[in-house]
Amino acid sequence: MPFSGPDHPQHIWFRWFPVEKNVDPAALAQAQTTLLLVQGMGCPVCAMRVYDSLLRLEGVLTVEVALAPGLARVRYDPTQVSPDVFPAAVAAASDDAHHYSARILA
Repeated sequence: MPFSGPDHPQHIWFRWFPVEKNVDPAALAQAQTTLLLVQGMGCPVCAMRVYDSLLRLEGVLTVEVALAPGLARVRYDPTQVSPDVFPAAVAAASDDAHHYSARILA
């Protein structure tokens, strides 16, 4: 998926291969949900980077990222992961040009 814009010309040849997980419906039924306020996302590529970083965590089942309000909804297995690690995963998606941070809202 190519993407570029005046604020992000470095993404002109960007290709995204999203992280995918097969989620057991029983695990999803037992999942808990955390809402994060994410700062630093300025384009769809930023949202994709945050999405991938969160979904790579063991125990995270699904992730939804809304660019405009800067929110991420994470559904996870509380026996495998604590939501306390989610802000660090968001920050880990940063690179030299983009810096992300997050805090737990609920």
